[in-house]
Amino acid sequence: MIELIPAIDIIEGKCVRLTKGNYDTKTVYGDPVDMAKMLEDKGFTRLHMVDLDGAKSKHIVNVHVLNAITSTTALTVAFGGGIKTDDDITKAFDNGAAMVTIGSVAISNPDLFDGWLDKYGAEKIILGADVRNGKISINGWKEDSDTDLLPFLERYVRHGVKTVLCTEISRDGMMGGTAVELYSQIMDAYPSLHLIASGGVSKADDIYELNQRGIPAVVFGKSIYEGKIDLQHLVEWSKQQQP
Repeated sequence: MIELIPAIDIIEGKCVRLTKGNYDTKTVYGDPVDMAKMLEDKGFTRLHMVDLDGAKSKHIVNVHVLNAITSTTALTVAFGGGIKTDDDITKAFDNGAAMVTIGSVAISNPDLFDGWLDKYGAEKIILGADVRNGKISINGWKEDSDTDLLPFLERYVRHGVKTVLCTEISRDGMMGGTAVELYSQIMDAYPSLHLIASGGVSKADDIYELNQRGIPAVVFGKSIYEGKIDLQHLVEWSKQQQP
């Protein structure tokens, strides 16, 4: 049964969404704490939170928003964006993050990532794999690396990574459907991986398709804020799928 993880992206303390990671396409949707409370009220238990200011400036910026959400809801929050140093990752955990998503450091400083994985454990570290044209993209999707996706995953799965958040950037915020073939390819290569699909969810049917294809989890945001998904119905469907 696919795990449902709504997303909140933060710029200047506000809940926003971008299109294809382009900061010039920002749409503001209001207060992130109110949004988190609404999602909890609908029956969600997980939250994917991204500090977009942090991703851009290469250090955590909106830690106060993380603290406000974790201190006023019981949501299990995975936090990412701008975690580059020991101080950043400590801040995230000290302010209530249950897990952190690390992407750029896995490319720029593999030894540091390995150290965090060893220190905090695979249950707390999510490997962020943001993909554009088959290559890993870093630093808030501002830069493309020359690293291919599957060899990148192989290196970290060997080191003990169990959870990967994979965003297909060309799909992000476009609400044109998910990169289901890419996610299926990853699951074929690493069947035991807890893969979180991200980017392109436009309607509940996109989530149903991922579930049918055996994708373990999905992150979705814009479709919530644009009113494209009936959240109550989705949560009820999820409960019905439970064994």
